[in-house]
Amino acid sequence: MTKGKQLYEGKAKIMYETGNPDELLVYYKDDATAGNGAKKGTIADKGIMNNKMTAFFFEYLEKQGIATHYVSMPSEREMVVKKLTMFPLEVVMRNVAAGSFSKRYGVEEGKVFASPTVELFLKDDALNDPMLNSYDALALGLATKEEIAEIERLGLKINDILKNFLKEKKVDLIDFKLEFGKDSSGKIILGDEISPDNCRFWDSDTHEKLDKDRFRRDLGNVEGAYKEMLRRLTGEER
Repeated sequence: MTKGKQLYEGKAKIMYETGNPDELLVYYKDDATAGNGAKKGTIADKGIMNNKMTAFFFEYLEKQGIATHYVSMPSEREMVVKKLTMFPLEVVMRNVAAGSFSKRYGVEEGKVFASPTVELFLKDDALNDPMLNSYDALALGLATKEEIAEIERLGLKINDILKNFLKEKKVDLIDFKLEFGKDSSGKIILGDEISPDNCRFWDSDTHEKLDKDRFRRDLGNVEGAYKEMLRRLTGEER
């Protein structure tokens, strides 16, 4: 795989051109941030583990009929993906009260919802990713009514698939962030990543946190949590 011109560097990943105009190369970094970049650090081998977990989840979702941008994993830290026109939206699926939801509504962490919630946020670091409703998204021209409906439908379907799958691994899927884009034909496809960086994973029996909350909240054993999630998903010991 030819690594071409660097196109973008974010908090956790670097994007490069490839020899194929319809594909990009994603490099996963070990950098860790929280609070929209206010807290910074490094998690040993995070990039390798997140790349492998994301590839695992995308391959699994593809088998369940969910289209993703995943193409291949040429190295432990690199992923080839389809080039998409991304919606500037973060789509947060929630099954259990935690994080900002608990703070916003004064709900104790751990309250299980009768049905999943779907939240939309404007993807804009300068504005601190403000929460939106579908009418806001329409007013701002971020997506059409039909596109928003499809994004929410896909989000709920992905949530259902992953929640049931992870239950078999003794992991509760508390909440997670998704990002979507359109391919050259206009089809809406799942992009970005699925990893402990953008999901809350709790052990089903002990409720131990197996995600980036261990970094956000200074809980310790951050690397151990990522390693444990990788082990439960793929059987790989690091």
